[in-house]
Amino acid sequence: MDINRVLGLFKGFHTNRQLVVMESDDWGAIRMPDIGVYNALMKKGVLVDKDPYTRFDSLADTNDLDKLFELLCKYKDSNGRNPVITANTIMANPDFERIKEHNFSEYFYESFTDTLRKRFGSDAVFEKWKSGMRAGIWFPQYHGREHLYVKSWMNDLRSGHKLTRLAFDFGCCSLTTHNHPDIKYSYMGALNSGLSEDISVFNEINKQGLQMFYDVFGYKSQSYIPTTYTWHPDIELPLYDFGVRYLQGLPHQRVPIDDNRKFGFKKNNFLGTTSLSNLIYLNRNAFFEPSLIRNHDWVGSCLKRIRLAFLFKRPAIISMHRLNFIGNIVPENQINTLKLFDELLKSILRNFPKVEFLNSVELGNIITNFPR
Repeated sequence: MDINRVLGLFKGFHTNRQLVVMESDDWGAIRMPDIGVYNALMKKGVLVDKDPYTRFDSLADTNDLDKLFELLCKYKDSNGRNPVITANTIMANPDFERIKEHNFSEYFYESFTDTLRKRFGSDAVFEKWKSGMRAGIWFPQYHGREHLYVKSWMNDLRSGHKLTRLAFDFGCCSLTTHNHPDIKYSYMGALNSGLSEDISVFNEINKQGLQMFYDVFGYKSQSYIPTTYTWHPDIELPLYDFGVRYLQGLPHQRVPIDDNRKFGFKKNNFLGTTSLSNLIYLNRNAFFEPSLIRNHDWVGSCLKRIRLAFLFKRPAIISMHRLNFIGNIVPENQINTLKLFDELLKSILRNFPKVEFLNSVELGNIITNFPR
């Protein structure tokens, strides 16, 4: 165990309560549009099967959500409450048609609810979101306006970068180096710059994204998880003015230096401590990511980390990205993950009978109100 992980067990917030928070990123982002696009890109020599996110991740359909919600409703904690997923949501996707109409001279975006409507032909999927919210098992929070570094992506589109333009023609913007060596820099880190002029743009993007969140869900997002765990501290102060109080993330924050190429030190953040901008860190300390690494005991390793968190009187915050629960590209992906997730929830309740399931903001509020 490295020294920073050891320090993380001692510094920050402690409690005798057995609190479990499940945070899941990327909901709303288009990623791989559908199986047809996947197959077409494979035929073009783009190895979308080599990156789990382009292999499995896509917009969740009603089948994906039905099966996940059904599983969450099977179990209840010591307070009679179902497990709840903090669904960290990307609020917008590129509007490919308008960008092309303007010959790549300007960037346009659409609400993720419009993307869902275009993809599935109705509002049924978002109605499913709302049913999960009413049931208390689905709690959206803000993950960014896009899961995309817009400037870098648009620059490559304008310059005619072959693979970026090819993916664009199929309504895809998520290729990485794993898919092809000609993709040098990932577009997925929305805040991948430390330049002052870019930080000003990021602050405006977050202002717009957080307003979109309020318009769609009817409440402010009090927590935020920057994409790829990467952000410069200078984006934090405006977030507080926009209503954000808690920063989700890992114990290590990746800090960008220049424009999507160099990154500085990994800043260590500790659960329950406060940033210079008065935002409280909610750091993940357990992981359930079966789609990212196969042939790994995800249930056992996650339980081990939960047990360690409780031993040191810490909440357990579990990371589980959306791609684990998506079956509309590879059905076996969803089937296998849900079996493991079922086993994980059953094991948590069996091993920790006093467990309490919370969403991220509820945990943040407990930390905020805890005597200092």
